[in-house]
Amino acid sequence: MDLPALADFNLVARHGGFGRAARATGRPKATLSRRVAELESELGLRLLERGARSLKLTQEGMALYERTGRLLTEIDETAAEIASGGSKPRGRLRISAPLLFSQLAMGRLAAGFRLRFPEVRLDVTTEDRAVDMIEEAYDLVIRVNPRPDERLVGRILLRDRLVVVASPVLARSVDGKPVPVVVRGSGEQPSDWELSTPAGKARIAVDPVLALSSMIMVRDAVRAGAGAARLPVSLVSRDLAAGALVHWGDAEGPETTLWTLYPSRRLLSARVSAFLGYLREAFPQGTPEELAAFIAD
Repeated sequence: MDLPALADFNLVARHGGFGRAARATGRPKATLSRRVAELESELGLRLLERGARSLKLTQEGMALYERTGRLLTEIDETAAEIASGGSKPRGRLRISAPLLFSQLAMGRLAAGFRLRFPEVRLDVTTEDRAVDMIEEAYDLVIRVNPRPDERLVGRILLRDRLVVVASPVLARSVDGKPVPVVVRGSGEQPSDWELSTPAGKARIAVDPVLALSSMIMVRDAVRAGAGAARLPVSLVSRDLAAGALVHWGDAEGPETTLWTLYPSRRLLSARVSAFLGYLREAFPQGTPEELAAFIAD
């Protein structure tokens, strides 16, 4: 197989078109088109569906891109490391991280990592959706309670738990009357909340009076007395300690875990290994208290 033609095919696939690849690299569009056509002829397969205004990978093209893109990256990185005489982290590092963690911690983490590893160009995207890190060319993703994916390996970065909190001015219902609550998102239907208290299990009827799109917005609304809410303990630790919020109990449900995930079918690059090590330094035990302390600094 013609390795340069394969590299050009991956370049076009990664950028989503011949024109975009040409503009990003300064390569002639006609050359890229010819090289990909030669690769298709050599393989006897159509790798790209060429429309009037769009380009799409065929099933065979997607399989070839997923299996060879990372290998070509490894070849480039290995060559760079050999040429430099070591494995110093360098190059672009693409990360996808969830909204709340990004708002609370990622800015400081990214700045500290940049100061320590100035040759790494960090590119962080904030989103809560489950990105396809292989297809979308992410080097590392951070996710909350991710679904198992056989293509990825990972480790728990942080553990957290949800607590039910409210403003001191909001009284708990003692007669079964629903309590006003603030929820994240608009899909939660009225239902009882179960919680654990020092006195044992408890159940409260709830009335979602506000639906907000971020945990920080929910916390701010709870501070203002709009209702109770289920929030990560790391987010409200300072408010609980200061008396701005009161703890009604721990919310029943599974533990909240924050994972770092990366492709399992390749060796970790020096820059990914460096970022994972930096995260371990920031949160060595992975506890809610560590995250709360990091936020408070």
